[in-house]
Amino acid sequence: MGSFFEREKIIPRYKIIGFLMVLLGLLILGKALYTATVKRDYWSVVADRLKRDSVEVKPVRGNILSSDGRLMASSIPEYKLFMDFKALSDSKADTLWTDSLVNVICEGLHDIFPERSVQAFKDSLERGRARMSRNYPIWPRRVSYDTYSEVKKLPIFCLRSFQGGFHVEEYNSRNHPFGSLAGRTVGEMYGAKDSAKCGLEQYFDSTLRGKPGVVQRKKVLNKYLSITERPPVDGADIITTIDVGMQDLAERAVIEELKEINGNVGVAIVMEVKTGDVKAIVNMQKCADGEYRERQNHAVSDLLEPGSVFKTASLMVALDDGVVDTTYKVDCSGGTYDMHGAKMRDHNWHRGGYGILSFGQTLEYSSNIGVSRIIDEHYGKNPEKFVEGLRRIGIASDLEIPLVGSAAPRIRMPKKNARGQYTNWSKTALAWMSIGYETQVPPISTLTFYNAIANDGRMMRPRFVKQIVKDGQVLQEFKPQVIKERICKESTLRKMQTILYHVVSQGLGKKAGSRSFKVAGKTGTAQISKGVGGYKTGQMNYLLSFAGYFPADKPRYSCIVCIQKSGLPASGGGMSGVVFHNISEGIMAQDVKLDVNDARDSLSILMPDVKGGNLIPADYVLTQLGIRTAFDWTSDGKPVWGTATRTPNDVQLTKTEVTDDSLVPNVRGMGARDAVYMMESRGIKVRIEGRGKVVAQSLGPGMRYRKGETCSLKLN
Repeated sequence: MGSFFEREKIIPRYKIIGFLMVLLGLLILGKALYTATVKRDYWSVVADRLKRDSVEVKPVRGNILSSDGRLMASSIPEYKLFMDFKALSDSKADTLWTDSLVNVICEGLHDIFPERSVQAFKDSLERGRARMSRNYPIWPRRVSYDTYSEVKKLPIFCLRSFQGGFHVEEYNSRNHPFGSLAGRTVGEMYGAKDSAKCGLEQYFDSTLRGKPGVVQRKKVLNKYLSITERPPVDGADIITTIDVGMQDLAERAVIEELKEINGNVGVAIVMEVKTGDVKAIVNMQKCADGEYRERQNHAVSDLLEPGSVFKTASLMVALDDGVVDTTYKVDCSGGTYDMHGAKMRDHNWHRGGYGILSFGQTLEYSSNIGVSRIIDEHYGKNPEKFVEGLRRIGIASDLEIPLVGSAAPRIRMPKKNARGQYTNWSKTALAWMSIGYETQVPPISTLTFYNAIANDGRMMRPRFVKQIVKDGQVLQEFKPQVIKERICKESTLRKMQTILYHVVSQGLGKKAGSRSFKVAGKTGTAQISKGVGGYKTGQMNYLLSFAGYFPADKPRYSCIVCIQKSGLPASGGGMSGVVFHNISEGIMAQDVKLDVNDARDSLSILMPDVKGGNLIPADYVLTQLGIRTAFDWTSDGKPVWGTATRTPNDVQLTKTEVTDDSLVPNVRGMGARDAVYMMESRGIKVRIEGRGKVVAQSLGPGMRYRKGETCSLKLN
């Protein structure tokens, strides 16, 4: 074997081959290290162009609906338009980019976006092409789907994105079919950030938003393939308690009064008594241009001294504690009273005041002196008991409103130090607290208290959302919640209900009343402090309120109206009460059902006026209405043309001979439908002016005509 295997010759060759293989391996390893270190950034950019992992897919945001299912906020797609000139350059479509075609594109863009000229579009596109921009904006703002579709029809833009370069970015935009109706309650979105700004949009953001999906995208043969890794989960819808009709009615009533009195802020809330459902909530604020818009949810966030609407709570505490009864008399003096060194005045102090008033009359006439004396004389030595009473009746309850920025009432409890001295209380604090000062209560809390009075003492939590639904299934239901089963004794409640009815029927709240149904409630007029200067800074700001419910005998709805204005005149009953009246009348009018017989009078015409034309349908309608008809013709199913004459007992249907088809028919006295049918069946085109029945025709009856000729019909 040694003769065939020459070791001295073969082994050196193996060594050379092994050395070359080791050298090749070292070169490959060196190249890999070079690519992973020195060229890392370059190849990362290339990889990003070829493959994009974990691309987020946004879900569709859920809708916000009214109580009857009408859309109040919904998501619609919007698009930003871009041009990829690099993709255009790399494709064969680049040869299409000629001056003539560019002019056609720019003219088309100008027709779609007339704000920018043809030349401006051309200059802009040429700048983008010169830079070989891959994401050049064609239009700076988002556009609707219809606009996007129009742009997509233009030359080059109609090609696929990797050919023509035209591409878009899709966004979810929020659409409000009813405009600004209940805007601060429904909420708004930051368009650019796609995030909620306020209202129910913000509070239920996670529910409405849904969950984004993930898609893997890979570029293969110059095309992107999308592989869904996790599909997006669209947001759920929320059904609110808002009634669109009541909301519109309340907004118009508030704005009309604000314009009439030059008010600064107007608030109105309508609540369903039994459930606590908020049916309407208005927050109008005067803007710099003099128009009224919703800028802040004053109804749930304003911590202002409520004024005289608070007196109901004060007297309820006294009555419920048994320190007074309805026979109690109080001396209101001559309209002024020295209350621990401070002057307490009634609104009619300059006319001599009210003198001696009964317990109920102090509320009917909203006597500051009467209410404050009752509370001060019976709770002056133990103010803690009075505040505990306010908490007991629920007016200090935290309502946990599902709106960001909502505030709970602030009614402070007297506190003493170790020596038994009050640290946060003065001698006048109790008297002024009893008439609605030295405490802060948002309008929604005041209304909730009055709603409890209307609801036989049962205090309901205000409800803004009834259900969360998705794909027709209820995911979560928000049932009416009871805060307090009873705010006071049964006897106390009945007496307060009677007094509140008398406030409207014979007291200062008459303008809030109605001739059609009973109304109960309380007026309120409070001075608003203006900063450090307090109440002594010249012109005064006022909070004018009316809180109540209707119908008083069988309460269905409660309502509060608050208006802030500067200067006099200022009257809670005369201004806010008027708005309350308009809202309550409008709401109750929706349910009024009258008998048709009530609309008849001695002068009414009960026999209808029937137009000429085809007599067969006229006979059918009259017969269904129970009106007798008289005619002497028969029908084989074809139209019977004629005229109708009204008599005291019936309607005479008289057949007339139809003219030759070659002649223009006489259609005077006919309705539009029959007249058009008769004309067009003969090839005559028709132009109609007015409505009613035909009183004139441009082509005279019986004249010859040419097919396609136009006849103008005048109706009246």
